[in-house]
Amino acid sequence: MTDQPETPEKPKRPQQVYTLVVEVGRKAGDGLPEKATGAGLVIYASGVDEPEAVRETVAILKEADLAPLEVTGHGTLDDRLKAGDEIDEEEQALMRRALAENAVIVAQMTPFFD
Repeated sequence: MTDQPETPEKPKRPQQVYTLVVEVGRKAGDGLPEKATGAGLVIYASGVDEPEAVRETVAILKEADLAPLEVTGHGTLDDRLKAGDEIDEEEQALMRRALAENAVIVAQMTPFFD
């Protein structure tokens, strides 16, 4: 038996919810309207940091046959409140749900047309 030093456990970082805006292109079976050229999605995604929330979101959107092109992070609820954003109760409820379920929630999808 070898005496290996125990590796200290990393402190578990708490999950937070991040607001992401995702632009998607067209892909067969994406469910977007026939004449749409893509769509914009407002998403609430949980993660220990924003890069993790983005990775999870992109993976889930690809599973749903969407074609993510660009993701813009808008921070956590606290970040947005500090920036002066007005966030209504319905939006905050979706954020709480994303946190409780460790989920990616699409709050809004707006198709783009030329």
